Amino acid sequence: MKRAFLLLATMLASPVAAQTVAITNATIAVGDGSAPVENGTVVFQNGRIVAAGSGVAVPAGAQVIDGSGKWVAPGFIAGFSDLGISDAGGVRESNDTGARTAPFNAAIDVSTSINPAEVKIANERLGGVTRALVAPEASNSIFAGQGAVIDLGNDPNAVTRPRAFQFVELGEAGGRLAGGSRPAAYAALRDALAQAEDYRRNPAAFGGREKDSMVKRGDAQALLRVLDGSVPLVVHVERASDILTVLALPREYPKLKLVLTGVTEGWMVAREIAAARVPVIAAALADLPAQFESLGATESNVGRMRAAGVQVALASTGNNGGEHNLRQYAGNLVAITRVPGHTGLTWGEALAAITSGPAAALGMDNELGSLRAGRRADVVLWDGDPLEIASAPTAVWIDGQPQPMRSRQSQLRDRYLVPTEGALPKAYER
Repeated sequence: MKRAFLLLATMLASPVAAQTVAITNATIAVGDGSAPVENGTVVFQNGRIVAAGSGVAVPAGAQVIDGSGKWVAPGFIAGFSDLGISDAGGVRESNDTGARTAPFNAAIDVSTSINPAEVKIANERLGGVTRALVAPEASNSIFAGQGAVIDLGNDPNAVTRPRAFQFVELGEAGGRLAGGSRPAAYAALRDALAQAEDYRRNPAAFGGREKDSMVKRGDAQALLRVLDGSVPLVVHVERASDILTVLALPREYPKLKLVLTGVTEGWMVAREIAAARVPVIAAALADLPAQFESLGATESNVGRMRAAGVQVALASTGNNGGEHNLRQYAGNLVAITRVPGHTGLTWGEALAAITSGPAAALGMDNELGSLRAGRRADVVLWDGDPLEIASAPTAVWIDGQPQPMRSRQSQLRDRYLVPTEGALPKAYER
């Protein structure tokens, strides 16, 4: 009986797993920084990209989709996002981004609470977003906790990589959390890392269970992975001087893998960032300084850093209209290249900044973010240029699986677009 059940399960699963899809005659945007290729083909099978570009042969037996007049691109990667951990930001019970009174900080792991049924996920998927770097919010310590990489697929298994990075707040926000100053924040950082080393040397003698302990045992364990370089340390800083201070940390901790986010004044120290080979995930067009630490804000920040050799991706943080607006900001960075005195990105660089760029920042670009062979088949078919605001996806695949082209938002639109007698709830009869 058991053998028959397994055989049936295999028969049911095989057609889906083995499905080969070829999208032909489309404009192909690989997402690796290269220019689009017209009249190209993308082939994916078993959840992975087989080939993409011009002259790609269509395998026998493949499902062929004619992409004439359309574009194919990798799905966008939103970072840093609260997708899956915040159903409604203003409703505390549904918001798991921060833990203001928790005894833990670095030990917090958001992957344990990702909700793949969150309404926003389907909305963003319809906008071409297929993955997200989900980060916790620092609430009672400079350490926010461990973020995760998730997919936006219509299935219950959303987590691609748990504990993918450790998020820490420095600069103005870190100073507030550490007691009121930047020096206090850096002292808290160094002390926490020192305590993690104490835990490594003698776990039995390490405290961490006392009520007033600043670093719990779980925090120390999480920070050891940062010190060993197995987990990147994502640091939020904006001011140029703070950036330089963070870049100096590997002198004390050689295995540290840094990723900078925010970085409004990055253009002022772009050469130093490039020399340190530290990737950056920055806002696209931040030119209105809301704090003293971002007085040097300029729309050319990302373009100037890229021109200096910095590996730059775009952050979705602060995109009030949703993570799918990443493509609008990427497109704007292409547009400002035509404005005298401004520095932006080429079209290929802009697409890479929201696809392979975020993946590369976490060392996952060999797995995600482009249509290169072997990558996960996160594929979006567009009715036009994906960086043009008037374009829209017509089909989405995540890990090679076709996704429903509907969401709560689209269902509400369809329901009330043309109201008819008797179709409305009772409350609408008045």
